Amino acid sequence: MYKIFGIIAALYGMLAVILGAFGAHALKDKLDIYQHSIYEKAVSYQFYHIAALIAVALLSPKINSKTLTLSGWFFAVGILLFSGSLYLLATKDILGINGLTPILGPITPLGGLCLIIGWGLLLVSFRKL
Repeated sequence: MYKIFGIIAALYGMLAVILGAFGAHALKDKLDIYQHSIYEKAVSYQFYHIAALIAVALLSPKINSKTLTLSGWFFAVGILLFSGSLYLLATKDILGINGLTPILGPITPLGGLCLIIGWGLLLVSFRKL
């Protein structure tokens, strides 16, 4: 599983840099202060949890457990749901997707819950060292 989580972490890392630069430059004058803060939160949390995914990838050869594997999947899905929904919420006016706000709003905490579960499972995995 270390290869899969390493690939996912690298792809998410590449996307975080691209989206962060895009937000700082291309969206600079298109988002208001609140939208920028949402966008920046998405980038930050994506980076934080990429580090967690890398930890899962590096630990996989040492701890071959279902708990660690689940942790990695919860991080991967959590990043997609949490940061992904925040990117969309921050840019909904530009993208013309205001009608999706009632759907995107609940996705963010669901993604956050996935991230929390990922950390809990990682904690249990560390106990197996």
